[in-house]
Amino acid sequence: MESTRTYGEACATAHALDLIGERWALLVVRELLFGPKRFTDLRAGLPNAGPNRLSRRLRELEGLGLVRRRKLAPPSASWVYELTDWGRELEPVLVELGRWGRRSPFRDLDAHISSDAIMLALRDDFSPAPGDRLDATYAIRFGEDHYVVRVAGGSLGIERGDADRPDAAIDTDARTFASLMTGSRSPEEALRSGRATLSGDREAFERLLAAFSRPEVAPAP
Repeated sequence: MESTRTYGEACATAHALDLIGERWALLVVRELLFGPKRFTDLRAGLPNAGPNRLSRRLRELEGLGLVRRRKLAPPSASWVYELTDWGRELEPVLVELGRWGRRSPFRDLDAHISSDAIMLALRDDFSPAPGDRLDATYAIRFGEDHYVVRVAGGSLGIERGDADRPDAAIDTDARTFASLMTGSRSPEEALRSGRATLSGDREAFERLLAAFSRPEVAPAP
């Protein structure tokens, strides 16, 4: 580790924070949960990190054995970063931290949010009503970031890529999609304003949006 700061405790929680408590470290992990990324892709997801700080965090996470760097096979032949098995074990930590954070009365819902952060919330807040037999495939595209969302048997899966003949496809930006998930903007408003375009089964898309839990915000002090 490059950082020498430590809590100096044998407590496992304190030790874990020694390892991944530095600024941006956990968000790097978040950005890699859906698969490998190039440095430029990580920069796009974490625009406020700054290239030098991001490079430092990546080196630290590599040194800890949470992230590794490898070269893709031709024709891409790009260098990418990906999580190791131990790094991937942080996923439930991020999921629960996100659920806790969504109850915060201080969160700025108009601030930047990355595509992968939206997809993580989409997957982990999926909670269809009993008896809702939604079974559909969706293409969700945020500019160059494309995702396939498949719902079947009451569960939802996400992967990067393009869907073959999806039931519904939406093109928008991450912040607009976040507002659709939270209910602060209606699909009608997003479509009418031109911030989103939708093709395919609109009812299936609206049923997807209706299948997410919206936790009660904690009381402000």
